[in-house]
Amino acid sequence: MPRVGLILTPGFADWEYAFIAGTASAFYGIDVRFFASATGQFRSQGGLAVTVDSSLQQCLDWKPDVVVVIGGMVWEHAEAPDIRAFLHASRSSGATIAGICGGTLALARASLLDTVAHTSNSPDFLQQNAAGYEGGTLYRSSSVAVVADRIITAPGPAPVSFTCAVFEAAGLSCETTSQFRSMLAAEHR
Repeated sequence: MPRVGLILTPGFADWEYAFIAGTASAFYGIDVRFFASATGQFRSQGGLAVTVDSSLQQCLDWKPDVVVVIGGMVWEHAEAPDIRAFLHASRSSGATIAGICGGTLALARASLLDTVAHTSNSPDFLQQNAAGYEGGTLYRSSSVAVVADRIITAPGPAPVSFTCAVFEAAGLSCETTSQFRSMLAAEHR
């Protein structure tokens, strides 16, 4: 069974993980688990109270196929957790690393975006909030997720394409993810 680890922080963005968590296990046979750098109870950006009792070390021990850093306002502030070592260890163990919205700042701080095509909320967002970020020439202005060399990035308003990229990295077929994308886009036809 494929494994996806979702990394949450206080104030995580509710809409950025919802499609992954809500459909992966129930419909696609993907084991999804939640992890945090500081375990315990905290609230989402929308006010949902959650308790995350699994640490980043437990995520490493679990060996997920995909590690997903969910965005939230904390990534733009000094109290953002430093998860660079965790991200490098996860990547070294074979995991695809994914970040959406503010979660891309964690990838940028870990220098994971310095050598691959990527996107985020804007190039300025990365430059202003991720000290040491040197991937500006590889930034792609994209309204959908960008995938390159086992790195997935997306701006905050792209949870559908982000979910599809995460599902494909976890081993779902292109046909299955295409059906998922079509289902969620049906209201726009």
